[in-house]
Amino acid sequence: KQQILTHLNSTCINCSACPLSKCGRKQVVFGHGNADARLMFIGEGPGRDEDVQGYPFVGRAGQLLTKIIAAMGFERSQVYISNVVKCRPPENRTPLPEESGICKNILLFKEIEIIKPAIICTLGVTATQALLGEGVFMSSVRGKFVEFRNIPVLPTYHPAYLLRNPAAKRTVWEDVKKIMAL
Repeated sequence: KQQILTHLNSTCINCSACPLSKCGRKQVVFGHGNADARLMFIGEGPGRDEDVQGYPFVGRAGQLLTKIIAAMGFERSQVYISNVVKCRPPENRTPLPEESGICKNILLFKEIEIIKPAIICTLGVTATQALLGEGVFMSSVRGKFVEFRNIPVLPTYHPAYLLRNPAAKRTVWEDVKKIMAL
């Protein structure tokens, strides 16, 4: 599986399929982690730190995600972490539907097919809508298992949201306890 992921990534290292490729990215930030992971986290897209370092979730939100993963009883090396888009949107804006659509079809859905996780946890509305459809609202699916290609998906808040709204950490903890139980 790791060889297949590496090959997939190498075919997209200079991707220019969507407008984000021309918006000042330093590099394409591919998913990272255990190719045999039973748990996959999907976020929105890389930020400044991720664009510089080349790995998803390494900034402040990533440090919080690492703490959540540890609290679940895992190490980062045991899970797989990816984003809907692999290039940093300008000024960390939300990816446009066209950008998300292109990237999820070129890379994200293929990552999911290769890894075949037992559970996916989507982090935030962009990731949730990428899998479940543009008309889905976090208020209707957060904390509830839904299916994507026969894989249970649990949407929860993005760690960046938790940095701005620390009171929501308790809600996310209740959500991830459901993942741990399953």
